[in-house]
Amino acid sequence: MRDLWPRLSELLPRAQRPVRYINHEFGALHRSPDADPADTSFVIVYPDTYELGQANQAIHILVNRVNATPGMFGERAFLPAAEFADEMRSAHLELFSLESCAPLRDFDVVGITLPHELAATNVLETLDLAGLPLRAADRAEDDPIVFAGGPCTFNPEPYAPFFDAICIGEGEEAVPEMVAAIGAARRAGASRQRILEILADIDGVYIPAFYELLDDEQAARQGARVRPINAHARPVIERRVFEGFASSPAWEPCIVPFADLVHDRLNVEILRGCTRGCRFCQAGMMYRPVRERSADNIVSSTLEGLAATGYDEVSLTSLSTTDHSQIREILTRLNSALSGTGIRVSIPSQRLDAFGVDMAQMVAGEKRGGLTFAPEAGTQRLRDVINKNVTEDDVISSLTAAFKAGWRRCKLYFMLGLPTETDDDVKGIADLVQHAFEAVRAEVPPAERGRIRLSVSCALFVPKAQTPFQWDGQIAPEEALRRVRLLRDSAKYKAIDVHWHDPATSFVEAVMSRGGRECADLIEGAYRRGARFDAWTEHFKPEAWHEAAAEFGLDVDDIAQRSFTLDEILPWQHISSGASLSYLRREYKRALEAQTTPDCSFVGCTGCSLCQSYSIDMDIQGVRCD
Repeated sequence: MRDLWPRLSELLPRAQRPVRYINHEFGALHRSPDADPADTSFVIVYPDTYELGQANQAIHILVNRVNATPGMFGERAFLPAAEFADEMRSAHLELFSLESCAPLRDFDVVGITLPHELAATNVLETLDLAGLPLRAADRAEDDPIVFAGGPCTFNPEPYAPFFDAICIGEGEEAVPEMVAAIGAARRAGASRQRILEILADIDGVYIPAFYELLDDEQAARQGARVRPINAHARPVIERRVFEGFASSPAWEPCIVPFADLVHDRLNVEILRGCTRGCRFCQAGMMYRPVRERSADNIVSSTLEGLAATGYDEVSLTSLSTTDHSQIREILTRLNSALSGTGIRVSIPSQRLDAFGVDMAQMVAGEKRGGLTFAPEAGTQRLRDVINKNVTEDDVISSLTAAFKAGWRRCKLYFMLGLPTETDDDVKGIADLVQHAFEAVRAEVPPAERGRIRLSVSCALFVPKAQTPFQWDGQIAPEEALRRVRLLRDSAKYKAIDVHWHDPATSFVEAVMSRGGRECADLIEGAYRRGARFDAWTEHFKPEAWHEAAAEFGLDVDDIAQRSFTLDEILPWQHISSGASLSYLRREYKRALEAQTTPDCSFVGCTGCSLCQSYSIDMDIQGVRCD
C-alpha cells in the first residue's frame, strides 16, 4: 500500500489540530514488517473527527478483533475536520488510515460505522475524500468492498445505495468473518459480484444490490418493501448477536490518544442489553438479550486497563450500568483496590431510585459533581405511555437523597413530542422539576441553597425503527418550538435552566430514521449542496436538505411526521432486531392505553420472542435489584 505521510506532513502546519492526523499514539498496533503481504487489509472509519471517533468503543473492539485473526490486519481512519478536508482536496490528498497513512482505496475492505442519523452526509464526505465512487453500483472490480455497521443499520434503506454490504447487529464475530471471506475470495480471483454473493451467505449481512424495490401493492403481497433478486439474498436479515460477550474480557486494549477526546477515560463495558422496555428506545431492542460480565472479569479487566493506559478515570459503561446484578460488589472491590490512587470510577447515569443514588455515592468519593437522571416525561400518564416505570415520588425521593448526601447540581433529561403528549404533559415537566426543586431546597442548609441548580435538557422525540413507537410520526419543528416556549414559560425558578435541541436537526434525524431508499437521493443532493457535519451547529445547513428534497420531489415533512398504520409495510421490515413485529405492535397498543410492561430480567418473559428465535437466554450473574 502507498504511504501518504510525506505529502500529509507538508499539510499539517495548516491544520487547526494536527494531532488528529498523526500516528504512533501509545497502544497503537502496527503491522509487522515481516507480515505476509497477502494478508487481507481492513480499515474501519468513524465518519467524524478523531476526538469523537476514537472515544467510540466499537472502533477499537473491531480493530482488535481483526488484528487478532490470522491472515488479516486492521487500521483506523477518521474524517478530517471541514477546514482540513478542504486543504486535502486542494492538495489532491486522499483520505488515509492513521496507522500506516495509506489511502483508503488501497485497502481490501473499508468499514464505515453509522453512529447516528446526522452522520449521513459525512459518509459521502468519507467516500469522496477517499476517491471512491459514492454509489456502490459505480465501483470498479478492484475497488475496496465498502460495508456499513452500527445503530443506523436497523433502517439501512436511506444508506443502501452507498454500500456494497451492510452488517446488521453486533460485529465482534461478523466483521472478521466478512473480512476473511472477502480476502479468500479475492485471492481466488472472484469477481465483485461473486464476493457479494459470498457475503450474503453470512448471517446478519445485507447486500442492498440484491433486492428490488416494490410498489405498495407488491409490498403488501410480499410483506416487505424489497424483494430478493439474487438466489443468495434472504427475505429477512436477522441481526447478529455476540453470544460470547459475557465470557469475553471486559478489558479491550485501547489507545491513549494525543488529543483530548470527548470521553477521555478508560471505558469498560460491564453488560450489554437492556430490557427495561422504554418504548422509544432503539438500543433497548437492538442489544437484547441482557448479558452481564462477571464481577471478577470486570474488576480484573479494569485494573489491567488502568495499568496499561495510565488513565485516572474509568467509566463502567452499558445502557443500564446500575442494573448489573453485582454492581455493589464491583464498586466495593474497585473502591478498595483504587483507594489512595486518585483514580475515579464513574457510571454513565443513575437509576431513579434510592439504589441509583446509593451507587452514585459509592463512585463519587469526596467529590460531588453533577448527577444525571432521565425521567423522560413530566406526567405519570405519559411515563406509563412510554413504559418508563418510574413515579414522581421516585424522582423526588432520588433527588432529595442525592442533595441530602451533598450534591448541588443535577441534569434531568426529558423528551418533547412523545406519542399522545398534550400541553398538560409539557407543563407537567415544569411542575415535576419545580416540586423537585422545592423538595431538595428543604434538604440543603440555608447557606448552600444558592448553589442549587437543576438543568432540564429536552430532546425532540425521533421515531426509531424496530421500536414500539416506529409507527408514530414526529411533531413539526414549529410545533416543537411552541412546546419549548410553553415549558420555558412554565418554569418559575431561576435555579431551573431549560435547554433544548434544535428541532431542525431532529427533523433531519426523523427523515433518515423513517425514510426508505428514496432518501439516498436526498442525502446525496444535500451533500452536493455543501451539507456535512450536520451534527455540528456551525456546519448544519438546513437549506441544503430542503433544496435537495425539492429537486427530487420528496415530501420530507410527510416522511418525518406522518404516522404509519399498524398493518402498513415499513421501509425496514426486511430487517429484524430479533424482537418480533407482533410484540412491537402489542407494546404500541399498550402504550396507547397507558399500560406498562415489566422488565423481563426481573419478572420473566414478556414475549418479545428474541430468546426463542435465537435459542439463547439472558446471562445474568446474580439476582438483580429492582
